[in-house]
Amino acid sequence: MSNKTDSNTYTILFAIGMVVVVGSLLAFVASSLRPKIDENKRIEKQQNILYTMGVHENDETSVAFVADNKVGEEFTKYITKQLVITNGTNVKEDENAYLIDIKKEQQNAKDGKERQLPLFVGEKDGKTFYIAPIRGKGLWDAVWAYVAMDENMIVQGAYFDHKGETAGLGANIKERYFMDDFIGEHLLNASGDFAGIAISKGNGDPLNNDKQDNEVDAIAGATITGDGVAAMIKSELKLYVPYFKTLKN
Repeated sequence: MSNKTDSNTYTILFAIGMVVVVGSLLAFVASSLRPKIDENKRIEKQQNILYTMGVHENDETSVAFVADNKVGEEFTKYITKQLVITNGTNVKEDENAYLIDIKKEQQNAKDGKERQLPLFVGEKDGKTFYIAPIRGKGLWDAVWAYVAMDENMIVQGAYFDHKGETAGLGANIKERYFMDDFIGEHLLNASGDFAGIAISKGNGDPLNNDKQDNEVDAIAGATITGDGVAAMIKSELKLYVPYFKTLKN
């Protein structure tokens, strides 16, 4: 006499039951962790924004963000406005602009929909900073950055990160020696037109003393990642040019 558990029907029903049970457990865990995940994303974004303004805990060589338990207070202290820009010059304030998903907004633009551009205005030591979050493509996967500028689109600070660039090569875009090179770099050329910043192996300025050449020194062995960073800066920050022109009026 055959055992009921040996039947195909039992096997199918058991498999379906396990899928339902496991799926329900995973959904419950994901739902339970969602507030914590969202909070961690908020902390990370606010830390990145503040970092570009020089609000951090760096020593001479390391990258050290404002502590998690201080970041909310520091963000409120230094960030005076959160803006959302549409169609170049339509601007509105939105206290949750830091939650805008840049990847989703890029896809909206590709689909012919209106794209929202978040911009954060900060004040520190009598200076005004305009911080833009941007996203692009490196060698293997996404790269992204937060770039702080003054009213003339001169870089005041930058923080770069990546999803899967090669360790010791392209991953070095998040090292201090690379990020600090951008400070003082002009995004506009001598004629006042937007030029971006190239990542160049042959710019003849390894100490990066020339801040008006629209170039910084490349990372050895990371040409494609560097090209991706340069393309990201050029395509994404150019979208903010109409807004910066309004600051001159």
